[in-house]
Formats: sequence, structure tokens, C-alpha cells
Amino acid sequence: MSSSPPESGVSEQSQTVGAHAPGARPMVEAVDLVREYRMGEQRVRALDGLNLTLQARQFVSIVGPSGAGKSTLLHVLGALDVPDSGSIVVDGLDLGSLSEEQQSEFRRHRVGFIFQFFNLIPTMSAWENVALPRLLDGKSLRSAKSEAIALLERVGLGDREKHRPSELSGGQMQRVAIARSLIMSPRIVLADEPTGNLDSHTGESILELLTEVSREGDGRLVVMVTHDNKAAAHADRTITVRDGKIEE
Repeated sequence: MSSSPPESGVSEQSQTVGAHAPGARPMVEAVDLVREYRMGEQRVRALDGLNLTLQARQFVSIVGPSGAGKSTLLHVLGALDVPDSGSIVVDGLDLGSLSEEQQSEFRRHRVGFIFQFFNLIPTMSAWENVALPRLLDGKSLRSAKSEAIALLERVGLGDREKHRPSELSGGQMQRVAIARSLIMSPRIVLADEPTGNLDSHTGESILELLTEVSREGDGRLVVMVTHDNKAAAHADRTITVRDGKIEE
């Protein structure tokens, strides 16, 4: 990004959960987040004064009943939605101070998204789907293809690089989606029900892969929303959202 907004007084808290340097700046610090939506004549508070601190090198699961605010929280973390009040700092950036263009840059370069339904382009091969964010960012085809194939090998699909989504299993499509989420070397990976459409054995392998992703390099933060308590148990930390607030 061409300019970095002020860090808005980020505190130097540290968590005891997960591996990180003592006194390290949190990867995520959310304070008093409020997000309301209008439904007919009613206003619904999806987030109601929510507070949350997360560190890098963590795999965090977010659980809770439907309508509790889980997806809204994930969207706010990824700058897909903006809170009505409160502050949210991710990787040193005060998201509330970013322009729409800066939010787009943040999503493109600092966040990787993984979706329940994969969101792969059916006419593209596995490597083309993975490479797409790099190509849209102006990288050469040769460079983007090389990186994409390396990531497919990383997720165990080196022999499926030319296959289209229709030629892949559900687990293989999710692995392609994970590879795509990593192509821009994001600091945070957000996964929305990544095992929701997979059988239990395949889901286990995807959860193991997400754990590995959180440990790579300097360490990423991986945040997963799930309704599956068994899936949540794979995480380093499980957070329950209920009525727009955190229960731990």
C-alpha cells in the first residue's frame, strides 16, 4: 500500500495461547465492535460491543449458534464489512481509517479467503485458479504459474495442476482453494466453514493442512468459522460468539 495509516494506539498485549514472541503486537485487536443491520423496521445487532485479541501463529476457531455474529465478525476481520462503531486493527492497520481503495488493497495483499463452496472458476485449471490473484495483481504468467504449481505441490496436488474443478473431488477443490488463499503470502487466512461440504476423513486432512499453514514462516493467523465442534477442536483456541459477544 502506498501509505500506512496510523496504528491508532494498538496496545502491546500478548496472549499465552499459541507460539509467539513475548510482548509481540497482536495480529488482531478489536475493541467494542458494534455492527447493526436493518431487517424491515427492526435493527439487529450482529456484533454488540465485541472485544477480541488474536496473535500470529494461531489456528483459531469461532463457534456459536446461527445468527450469533460469527460470519459478521469474519467479514469485519477481512475488511469485507465495516463496524458501525468500535475499532479493529489487523496486522498494524486500523481498518476503520482505510479508504475503500485501501480496504481493497488490504484484502488483496494481507488476507487469504477460504469458502465453504470453494468459489473456483469452473473453466480454469487448478493452477490457473491458484494463480488468478497474482495475475490480477499484474504478475507475469510465467511467475504466477510457477508460484501456483509450487503451492499445489505444497497442498498435495502437484499431479492435478491441469485438472478443472469438475475433475476434482471436494477435498481436492478445497486444497486448490487453500493454495489460492496463500498465493499472495497473506498474514491472515479466514476460512468460512471450510469442511462443511466434506466427509469427515477429508475434513480432517483439511484441518491438519490449516494447522500447518498457521505455523509456516513467521507465522500466520488462521481464523475458521465452523458449526462443527469436532472441527473446532483442531484449533489452538476456540472462541464462542453468542448474541454478538465473545464467550470463552
